[in-house]
Amino acid sequence: MKERQIGIALSGGVDSTACALLLREHYQVKGFFMQLAQPNFAAQKAQVESIARKLGISLQVINLQQEFAQRVLDYFSDSYHQGLTPNPCVICNREIKFGLFMEAVLGCGMDKMATGHYAQIENKDDFYHLYSGADPNKDQSYFLSRLTQEQLARIIFPLGKQTKEETYQLVEKHGFDDFHGLESQDVCFLENRQIGNFLENCSTGHDAAGPIVSTSGKVLGRHKGLFRYTIGQRKGLGISSETPLYVVALDAAANRVIVGRDDELLKKQIRVEKLHWLAGKRPDLTLKYQVRIRYSHRGATARLTTDDHGYGEIIFQQPQRAVTPGQFAVIYLDSELLGSGIII
Repeated sequence: MKERQIGIALSGGVDSTACALLLREHYQVKGFFMQLAQPNFAAQKAQVESIARKLGISLQVINLQQEFAQRVLDYFSDSYHQGLTPNPCVICNREIKFGLFMEAVLGCGMDKMATGHYAQIENKDDFYHLYSGADPNKDQSYFLSRLTQEQLARIIFPLGKQTKEETYQLVEKHGFDDFHGLESQDVCFLENRQIGNFLENCSTGHDAAGPIVSTSGKVLGRHKGLFRYTIGQRKGLGISSETPLYVVALDAAANRVIVGRDDELLKKQIRVEKLHWLAGKRPDLTLKYQVRIRYSHRGATARLTTDDHGYGEIIFQQPQRAVTPGQFAVIYLDSELLGSGIII
């Protein structure tokens, strides 16, 4: 039996608009909009209201500002001040968008919630399976790597099997012709601000200047706070060298930025913690998998070992560049996303 009412997570962008257009043909559709920490919230809300009117659907705003600050902004700032590079979108999807927000949407009588993510969900073998989106240039499955079976069971991704260009064609066919060239912000609360400038206002007392040192321990300069640096960074170090130097590690305990040659960024084996499997159980460890160490990483072949405490080792077939603590290592078998761990 098909669901009768679908809540659309409207953002004011082309993808969620396309979701509503596709689903209103078969379901009763209502729009919902998250109030988080968007710097341009009033303008974005007005845009969403205009789209909802044109779609002919109702709109309800769900205020999650306080919860977003506690679960996402605190995680974001704390991670940077600890010398880590976080991924707030991964945490927001689990805790907020498909957590508290979806609970509110379902609490309004909706049977499921739909979003504009380019990913695919299939129910088979008594489990919900998550797959990459059909458009490899827009696949967003990486950001969904911490979801649970309970969450996947209540989600619809209408755009998973189509390309971004097909999405544009769909909305333009229905009179929405002002989306082309506009993309949502990757990190909604930053808008056009630099990460360093944002974090200056989230000081935790651990942002003092300190030494920039080589991998041999030689002091080469001074940094302006660990939160301003990330693994693989070359520009903005304020040091001179005969060979190009890159950030290869952030030593939070000693408040040091460690720099080295490009080849010192390569790692063949990495350790992860807090392993999470979408099926609730670890996969066959005798197989080889594709592992992405950041969203922009296309994936590399690796083997896995795990323990019973949520830790694991990922051994790549070929060394990978700029492995960054705090980021998520996301594990795939072909196009299916199996789980993820946090790089340590």
